Amino acid sequence: MKNIFVGNLSFNTSEDELRKLFEPFGTVDRVSILTDRETGRSRGFGFVEMSNAGEGDKAIAGLNGTQIGGRTINVNEARPKAERASGGGREGGGRR
Repeated sequence: MKNIFVGNLSFNTSEDELRKLFEPFGTVDRVSILTDRETGRSRGFGFVEMSNAGEGDKAIAGLNGTQIGGRTINVNEARPKAERASGGGREGGGRR
């Protein structure tokens, strides 16, 4: 499994367009473009999961620096999600 970060996306790029961009390199399991909670508008980046790590590496090499929607995209291996430090979250006491 290879989790790939895709940055500098046009705000108009759809998940379907992103999937079609990666499919020539192999099987795409999941595509998600992150959106703003309040506006629902794209945040300009997303993630693509590919089941085969070798195909994912080829996609990264082949797509990093290419253009989609008039923008040059950044494509690289996604970093693991960092553990959130306690204290700043919504857990714990406080008024409800």
